[in-house]
Amino acid sequence: MLSTWVEARTTAHTTVVSLVIGLVTLAGIALWMSLSAQRAATHLHELNQLSDRWGQVVQNVDVADHAMSDYLRSGTPVMRRPLVSAAGAAEESLRWLGDNGGPADVRAAALVGDLYGDYTTLLREVVALGDGGDATGSALKADQAELTVVSLRKQLSTVVQLKRLETTEYLRNAERHNEQLRVAAVVAFVVDLGLVALCAVVLLGHRRKILRQAAKSEHEASHDALTGLANRTLLTQRTGQAIERAQVTGEPLGLFLIDLNRFKPINDTLGHAFGDRLLQHVADRLTSAVRGDDTVARLGGDEFAVLLPAVGSAANALAVAGKVHRALEEAVDLDGLSVEVGCSIGVAMYPGDSTDAHELLKHADIAMYSAKRSRLGTAAYEPGLDRHSAAQLTVISDLRRAIDQRELVLHYQPKADVRSGTVCGAEVLCRWQHPKLGLLGPDRFIPAAEETGLIEPLTRYVLDHALAQCRQWHTAGWDVPISVNVGAQCLHDLTFPEQVSGLLDQHGRPPDVLTLEITESAIIADPHRATEVLSRLRELGVRLSIDDFGTGYSSIAYLRTMPVHEMKIDRSFTTNMRSDSSSGAITRSLLGLAHNLELEVVAEGVEDEETWTALAALGCDVVQGYCLSKPLPADEFASWLRDRMLTGLTAPAG
Repeated sequence: MLSTWVEARTTAHTTVVSLVIGLVTLAGIALWMSLSAQRAATHLHELNQLSDRWGQVVQNVDVADHAMSDYLRSGTPVMRRPLVSAAGAAEESLRWLGDNGGPADVRAAALVGDLYGDYTTLLREVVALGDGGDATGSALKADQAELTVVSLRKQLSTVVQLKRLETTEYLRNAERHNEQLRVAAVVAFVVDLGLVALCAVVLLGHRRKILRQAAKSEHEASHDALTGLANRTLLTQRTGQAIERAQVTGEPLGLFLIDLNRFKPINDTLGHAFGDRLLQHVADRLTSAVRGDDTVARLGGDEFAVLLPAVGSAANALAVAGKVHRALEEAVDLDGLSVEVGCSIGVAMYPGDSTDAHELLKHADIAMYSAKRSRLGTAAYEPGLDRHSAAQLTVISDLRRAIDQRELVLHYQPKADVRSGTVCGAEVLCRWQHPKLGLLGPDRFIPAAEETGLIEPLTRYVLDHALAQCRQWHTAGWDVPISVNVGAQCLHDLTFPEQVSGLLDQHGRPPDVLTLEITESAIIADPHRATEVLSRLRELGVRLSIDDFGTGYSSIAYLRTMPVHEMKIDRSFTTNMRSDSSSGAITRSLLGLAHNLELEVVAEGVEDEETWTALAALGCDVVQGYCLSKPLPADEFASWLRDRMLTGLTAPAG
């Protein structure tokens, strides 16, 4: 791109410079021709003056000769006067030639002048002898004068002939020179004409490039660079135009807001290049699933929108949404790897749901979050959704920023072996250090994260930082296994095992140091996909735990087939097991069930030594709760662990 631009600029610069040089050359030749013509005219004028002077000399000699002949024939004083006047008449011309002529003229004037002087002297002697009455002497002098004039005429004839030759040669040379100048002028004109044509081509080319660049800039300003789809600006513009047409025609229009469900983990695991290609495939599928008059836009990240002008009815819009949903649910095959992204679609209609483009997009956004929250795939906007939208959108926006700016902090609650009291691990619990609201517990933001799909990046955040902390403890000499809660969306993401494996490798920790805690509701939502993901995690060597067991439904049926290692008994049973016989019976039953299935049992919510002792008597394996310690930040957990090791604290006396 840069080399083409430089080459174009160089070509244009060279062409313009060449044209300027050509025009200057042509003007120079024209000026040269003008000056040459002026010089030739001046020189010809000078030659003509010289020729005229020599002609005048010849004429004066002829006049004197004729006057002398007339004088001798008549012998009368009347003819004396013309002869006296003619004698010496050429002297002035000879002097002028000697003063103003060229070197040849000066030499010729000197030679002719000497002879002409003799001739003039003889003429005057003829007149003087005639006046004295000496006719014989006068005739003798006349004969001498005749001889002299013959020589004089020969010299003058030679001079005149040479002047003619000189003039002819000069004219021939001048014509040859002018011909060369004319040829040069024609060549320069043709070259300049070609350069003018080239300049026109270059300028037209530049104009076309400028127009193409302007069109490209305009396209880039209104389209997404990666997918070529319309961007938010163009979508807003076309939505406004569609609303104006709808106001005239009365035909409703629809707007979809589409969010991909599993794009971010795929992008983080397989790389941005893979993610970009996936987005391009999604863009192609969206374009193929709608009409040619519809506008498909990418709003940023994995968020898309579709504008349906003149869609007719909400039912038609929902039918198109179903077609789009089915298109995006199909697996995408890239480089032999099949990935599924899925989507959540929010549908809003004009004029039923909104009065302008901004409100229409906002309501489609609210409907999309409703679809994501309910896991229905597609949801239409309803006014009742607004009461949750403002707070929900604020939490979502803040939570996204919190993940990006590392505002989430991790606390660690230790777990201990029931019999020995030895610390055998720690559960990782996430807290949000909100810049305005202070430290928030998980109940303030985990539900919103699960409803909006942010639970996946939040889970990766927790895993990343927890494994980094685990590595630090290992370096300090403490090997503390960690347990991390995993949301349902992670269990439905087929790339989640690769993400976990990548983080373990990144932080240099073995798989058995990590336990992933899952809820039975996450398994029940999509048992087939959850089983596949859990099996691959178990193959990695990661430990798996069923969290809050006994609080849901259909637990035993799924527990038989799930590849898990341990069961966690919910605190609602352990806290009340000594005061409530039903809770105690459920706890004993769950312990028996788990052990029969060869699962390790972890009891949550152990608040006192009596409960600890009772659980030990029932055969529980691991306890966790305030009796041991509340959740602590990483540095406080390290201090607590160091103090416990120094004091040698163990399990309560049984």
